[in-house]
Amino acid sequence: MGNRTLALIAALTAACGGGSGDGGGDDDGEVDAAAGDGTAGSLVLPPPNGAVDYQLGGAYPPPVGVTIVSRDRRASPAAGLYNICYVNGFQIQPDEESFWMTQHPELILRDGQGNPVIDADWNEMLIDIGTPAKRTAVAAIVGGWIDGCADAGFAAIEIDNLDSFSRSGGLLTEADAVAAMRLFADRAHARGLPASQKNSAELVGRKAEMGTDFVVAEECNRYDECGVYTAAYGDHVIVIEYRQADFDAGCAAFPGLSIVLRDRDLVTPGAAGYVFAGC
Repeated sequence: MGNRTLALIAALTAACGGGSGDGGGDDDGEVDAAAGDGTAGSLVLPPPNGAVDYQLGGAYPPPVGVTIVSRDRRASPAAGLYNICYVNGFQIQPDEESFWMTQHPELILRDGQGNPVIDADWNEMLIDIGTPAKRTAVAAIVGGWIDGCADAGFAAIEIDNLDSFSRSGGLLTEADAVAAMRLFADRAHARGLPASQKNSAELVGRKAEMGTDFVVAEECNRYDECGVYTAAYGDHVIVIEYRQADFDAGCAAFPGLSIVLRDRDLVTPGAAGYVFAGC
């Protein structure tokens, strides 16, 4: 574990008033809603150390024993399980470019030449959350998707690409991302759904500002970040690893977490390259 990570864990532990077992929620997985934060009643979090499957590449019958599944917002929940609804709230998936280009071109982040700013790894345009007015407009759109998740029967919300500011060429800031995430979390809470922090270990110290309730973390064992998340969220951390060695290390070091090994393309069973294991 590096010195930077140790220092960050220490600071988060002090700020949260507890160790890795203190996630700020009840032992039964419920988080009491704080007054004035847009929540109502108690939010039921994913069960700690529940067997999880990550199905963003396509929905399929979950493997035997799985109790938590994350699926795209356009998929249906898996019957009888705790279902997390994946929403790409900070970037634009290629098959949704036409919607944004024709109906909301002013909400696409653009460089000095007026060209859309692209996340080259996933070929996704970034959404412009750089002003309060634009964040409100984006939250109205994404909020409609969150409502759709609630109406479909999902139990929680996973908003992806919280860290898009780091790929914006300086056009967006960390504060922009935090403020946008708060709007998304408030909308989820208004529908009785907890909202996850997705990746972005550097933002854990701003958990209260974001209003997030649990974590979905990709490769936190690979990048030595799982302890950063547990320092603030306790065992309410869902981990997806894409390399066997990182999965094995996580299962040994964090036996109280929900950890799954998947193939990076998240293909469905029967497709070449499909990988699934849990601990």
